[in-house]
Amino acid sequence: MSSTAILGAWIAVFLTLGIFSYLYKDNPFYKTAEHLFVGVSAGYWTSIFFWTQIQPNLFGRLWPSKEFSADTIWYKIYNGLSFFSSSVFPEGGIDKGHDMHLIYLLPFALGVMMLLSLIPKISWFARWGIAYTVGMAAGLRAYGYLNSNVIGQIKGTAASFADPNLPFFSLTSPSIFNSIVILVGTITGLLYFYFSREHKGVLGKISKVGIYFLMISFGASFGFAVMGRISLLIGRFVDLIKYSGSEYLNATFWVLVIMIIILGYDAFKGSGKSTTVSEDAV
Repeated sequence: MSSTAILGAWIAVFLTLGIFSYLYKDNPFYKTAEHLFVGVSAGYWTSIFFWTQIQPNLFGRLWPSKEFSADTIWYKIYNGLSFFSSSVFPEGGIDKGHDMHLIYLLPFALGVMMLLSLIPKISWFARWGIAYTVGMAAGLRAYGYLNSNVIGQIKGTAASFADPNLPFFSLTSPSIFNSIVILVGTITGLLYFYFSREHKGVLGKISKVGIYFLMISFGASFGFAVMGRISLLIGRFVDLIKYSGSEYLNATFWVLVIMIIILGYDAFKGSGKSTTVSEDAV
């Protein structure tokens, strides 16, 4: 077993047991694992987003290689940027198959404005970028949600009723009965959120049916989420058992023993301090 694999196993065991140690109480092991996880995740996704979105789709449209000309002022600016980072701005332009679109200077400027929030005196510039981003995202998400979740569901349900080849009842394939259940659940669920009238009489009974559909839906979603988390937990236990072997220098055993000793000493020291304080108070 290579030293790199052994070191990786010890780090994985430490981070896993550090997170589990929160079941005892908040402690330095948990805080260390938590901060490492948040920091590494933020750095990883920032790097992924930059190299998959900003560099090819923004810079690749501002300085495409197919229109490269070293004599123009625009590409002289690019050569100046390439001096600082040749990996981000490679020689000869960025070859991502895009044409030049200087309109992308607008989102570039808005992105820079959002970064100006780090400077208190001119942080108000960030409002422009945030307002544009929130408004654009709201419009795109609203259209996509209505098109896929609302209109698509209505079309799918209507098509099921119009298909003469569908059986009336089936648990393993589309059927008219399944379409009726979807239709009733959708209508009653929407009527539950209709608050212009008090939920009494017929409306109250229909709303109650909607509550049942909503609770079944929430319960199923929660069940799937718990199943996913349990599978992750099982995966961590499998790794802990694997890393307890002699080929990994019994990493799980030694890390667990060291953590128990340190946390036990900290608890004993804390109880001694509390006893001293209570005696002084008396």
